[in-house]
Amino acid sequence: MAIFLTGESRVLVQGMTGAEGMRHTRRMLAAGTRIVGGVNPRKAGRVVDVDDRGVPVFATVAEGMAATGADVSVVFVPPPFARAAVEEAADAGIGLAVVITEGIPVHDAVAFHAHVRALGGATRVIGPNCPGLISPGRSNAGIIPADIAPEPGRIGLVSKSGTLTYQLMYELRDIGFSSAVGIGGDPVVGTTHIDCLAAFEADPVTELIVLIGEIGGDAEERAAAYVAAHVTKPVVGYVAGFTAPEGRTMGHAGAIVSGSTGTASAKRAALEAAGVAVGATPAETAALVRGVLGMG
Repeated sequence: MAIFLTGESRVLVQGMTGAEGMRHTRRMLAAGTRIVGGVNPRKAGRVVDVDDRGVPVFATVAEGMAATGADVSVVFVPPPFARAAVEEAADAGIGLAVVITEGIPVHDAVAFHAHVRALGGATRVIGPNCPGLISPGRSNAGIIPADIAPEPGRIGLVSKSGTLTYQLMYELRDIGFSSAVGIGGDPVVGTTHIDCLAAFEADPVTELIVLIGEIGGDAEERAAAYVAAHVTKPVVGYVAGFTAPEGRTMGHAGAIVSGSTGTASAKRAALEAAGVAVGATPAETAALVRGVLGMG
């Protein structure tokens, strides 16, 4: 099985006809994703040739859903227009909106997440500023390279960092993943570590969960509390940013430390107190996973 994204998912790409949207549409199609259309009101009615496959372009998400039965949208819309794109997808009732776009103003992210909640939360938002998610061998919605871990397996992965998602998937490619979800590192995101922990806990195929965090905020501490109270499966963690200087934003907009709040040390301590084995490096984290699974 997989969480949030399966081989039956039917995917629209908002912003497909842009350079980044087209490049990653090709990659998603090559990975087996069921891309059923793009969305661009200025190019509606066209059929775009994507590696010898005709992909129709629709004026709106609602139109695309009505024509194709789409239940997932991947958003490659530039930052000034991303809020409107996400709200359009939510208004149409899409089940999953994967917001790849980085550089979205925080107030825009707050606004579209509030919009989704006001509609009853029927749309799950992943991101923004995320690599998306992949259920290897089934579907890929976003920019995660499908070839780094091409076979399905028994590890579930949730990560703030796109790069560390790729690295841990590569390190553990021989074991494979049920799903890997990059939730994004901005201060305000839709799907959280806790949401993914709950989904992996309920997934019968997932035997172990890898949780990747980074400095800033308290998401990892809250995830640790959730693990202690609700997760029965083994969890292995890694927290990036032990050498980050205080008060400086590092990479993601949410990765900023103030005093002792949000430090890698505090996060590691909280996770370990909840019974999570935490690696000092990605390689050590992978070794911990192998040990827990009896492969070390």
